[in-house]
Amino acid sequence: MNHKVKGFGKLFLTLVVLGAVLFVALCGIGEKKKGSAKGIRLGLDLAGGVSVTYEAVKENPTEQEMEDTKHRIRKRVDSNGQTEADVYLEGENRINIDIPGANDAEATLKELGRMGEIFFILGTNNVQLLGQNAETGAYEYAFLRSWEEIKESGDIILDGADIQGAEAGMYTEYGMNNYVVSLTLNDSGRGKFAEATGKHVGESIAIIYDGEIVSAPVVQQALTDGKAQISGSFTWEEAENLATTIRVGALPLELKELRSNVVGASLGAEAVKTSLIAGAIGVVLVFLFMAFRYRIQGLAADLALAIYIGLMVVCLNLLEITLTLPGLAGIILSIGMAVDANVIIFSRIQEEIGVGKTVNTSIKLGFSKAFSAIIDGNITTLIAAVVLYILGSGTVKGFATTLALGIVLSMFTALFVTKFILYTFYDMGFDKEKHYGQVKEYKFFDFVKHGKKYAIISVALILVGVAGMVAGKVSSGEILAYGLDFKGGTAMTVTFPEGTEPTITELEKAVQDAIGEKATINLVGDANAATIKTKELSEDTRNALTNYLEEKYNVSESEIEIQSISGTVSGEMKKDAILAVAVATVCMLIYIWFRFSNLAFAASAVLALLHDVLIVLTVYAVARIGVGNTFIACMLTIVGYSINATIVVFDRIRENLKERLKKESYMDIVNKSIVQTFSRNIFTSLTTFFMVAALVVFGVAAIKEFAIPLMAGIICGAYSSICITGLLWLKLRERFPEDEEE
Repeated sequence: MNHKVKGFGKLFLTLVVLGAVLFVALCGIGEKKKGSAKGIRLGLDLAGGVSVTYEAVKENPTEQEMEDTKHRIRKRVDSNGQTEADVYLEGENRINIDIPGANDAEATLKELGRMGEIFFILGTNNVQLLGQNAETGAYEYAFLRSWEEIKESGDIILDGADIQGAEAGMYTEYGMNNYVVSLTLNDSGRGKFAEATGKHVGESIAIIYDGEIVSAPVVQQALTDGKAQISGSFTWEEAENLATTIRVGALPLELKELRSNVVGASLGAEAVKTSLIAGAIGVVLVFLFMAFRYRIQGLAADLALAIYIGLMVVCLNLLEITLTLPGLAGIILSIGMAVDANVIIFSRIQEEIGVGKTVNTSIKLGFSKAFSAIIDGNITTLIAAVVLYILGSGTVKGFATTLALGIVLSMFTALFVTKFILYTFYDMGFDKEKHYGQVKEYKFFDFVKHGKKYAIISVALILVGVAGMVAGKVSSGEILAYGLDFKGGTAMTVTFPEGTEPTITELEKAVQDAIGEKATINLVGDANAATIKTKELSEDTRNALTNYLEEKYNVSESEIEIQSISGTVSGEMKKDAILAVAVATVCMLIYIWFRFSNLAFAASAVLALLHDVLIVLTVYAVARIGVGNTFIACMLTIVGYSINATIVVFDRIRENLKERLKKESYMDIVNKSIVQTFSRNIFTSLTTFFMVAALVVFGVAAIKEFAIPLMAGIICGAYSSICITGLLWLKLRERFPEDEEE
């Protein structure tokens, strides 16, 4: 009776903790709602906004120049009220700016990278008045000589360093409102301006901003009060923007755009909605499967998984992790993988009950014997996530962050929370074998005998992939369907209002008319959206195409997503992808070698891993799935997942070698180990498959491109762990008999 009271007390504590975690995840704490899901920072692909990477034109800029330029851009962003933006350095000569929720994407991109250089120069011999524009009434000017010649002549009176402040203003003349920018000069500028205006009364002083002549007023008298004024045919908004940029100051370095991404807010909202639906459906399927298959143990796992999900949300908020679309996929994937540790533990418990041990003893031994496989498997996947974070960029870092966080939380919940809840149910009276199930005897199957068949299947699939790559090379010139991330260019995804969707032919002609460039058009989803891919377009050309589509098809800016990547960045991404997979693989295999103290284990793991990667490449080649930024995340996830499954088999082989009977051959050890881990590999793959399949069914296009090859990787990982891994170890051990296990 005392045990039952204790058990119900522990259950009450568990439910209180679960309720508290879920309350914080849903509602948060305090005025700032700390820990709540609503407070999680969303990346551009979920919240909409602008992301751009600039590179300094100057070769080998100094660290101080880069810091100063970053600081000035930060001030420009802040002055526009975009305080949630993130401005940071990348490498030695690049600056990244992420602005979630930016309303006017075109204006934002145009404004951020402008040098903002302003000069006052003598108009005589330098500037000529061409006349007045009949439509706008603005005066138009032209340079009489090159800017280099003007600099050498010493005709520059002031520059941006002489300006203390700038404000937009207005005056009325002939009943018309005219907008100006009023400048306040600092001490240095005041003296220079007073001297110049005193010497050149009756002459013009031209104001040059970003290489253009804004105005060239005639000096009426010496101006000694440190005040100056820029006039022209400004609207109030133009005058305000010019004043803001001048206040912030000129950028120390000239910048060029390397890549940019513009996502409409409604597209981001749709991505969040569909991904959450996919996640919810996947979680429900996992809950039902675990409860049905593992009974009271499954219920304990479900409660632990609910706590895990709540903790994930709270940690994302408290750690201020920016959640991206791949990051969201990483969370959903990690939920599926979180079940893995529980499956290993529960299988061990059922084995111990099957050989006649008590339930209490079986629970203790189950956790004890599963510990090494759980730790080794999760650490190898964690290595992949760390490498991905270090070598990846942008959204890939987001995926790596959430995957790593998920791994850490899953180990905690499996080894501590699940164990606590399981003993809670035991104390409540669920202490009979029928509540846990048992494995009385494994049915023997000779996997080694069929090794040649498995090899033929694997080679055939890989050859299909090679054929797909060759066919791709012949038809399109590329062995894989490289996306912008890997070859550079501009892609624009447009969602059209219902009833206005153009055909591919119509859209091709529209793009040709708008920008004079041929484009590749692909319909997306239910055909009310299309992706327009062209060579890399300039900022002005992109704006022209956006404006054309908005006018012709009544498309809202919030329904347009633009991505532009230079060839320089795409080349780097290819190298990073290869490097990331190679480094992660080497690190994981060193860990395996260290943990198992056996070269045959490490070498066979390499070959099994290579097998899985080649099979997934087959999917990319045959289905012509876009190879982009998420390709790196997908491949490293598969590498980590494959190694994880391999380690479970290796851990059982290692254990069986220690308990080896005299008459047992190495072939018997391998067959026995595969049979003993068969259900774990199937069930773990099944629960992860539920999560990823939900992404494929309900996810947006970008998520599907990530999830489809991941599904193939999950299936392949289960296949290789059962049919390939143990056989490879056996062959290598036979070939190198001196490599004996202790």
